Amino acid sequence: MSGEQLFFEDMVEGQRYSAGPIGISAERIKQFAEEFDPQAQHTDEEAARATPFGELVASGWHTASITMRLMHEAVIKRFGGGMGLGVEGLKWIQPVRPGDELTAEIQVGTLRDSKTKPEFGIVPLRITAFNQRREPVLVMQTASLVRRRGGG
Repeated sequence: MSGEQLFFEDMVEGQRYSAGPIGISAERIKQFAEEFDPQAQHTDEEAARATPFGELVASGWHTASITMRLMHEAVIKRFGGGMGLGVEGLKWIQPVRPGDELTAEIQVGTLRDSKTKPEFGIVPLRITAFNQRREPVLVMQTASLVRRRGGG
């Protein structure tokens, strides 16, 4: 079941998917931050020493973007014809540092019917990103519309 398309009927509450790792370098942290979150703790190693982190750390939005990539690799790319409904919760647990390697575990929540689009079902997902020490760095909950088999 590693690569075929997933339909709503294929999803099982509690089912888990995993992805990764993706390595994080100081250069990637700075590059992302320069464009999207140019705070000192993300762009300048010396200035970052004076922050509460004491060193260069990835932007939380960078961590969320990497987690999205992992989630896509594990399951989202297989939702043919589906779409995200939004992020229902997002929490940064601890900072991501240069040299970290992130993995993600994705767990399917309570499935429900779509009231407005009967050809789809709603699949909630709980995603936890971990560093290489298996310490959680991010937790978020999302929901996606996923096409039903034969749903057009």
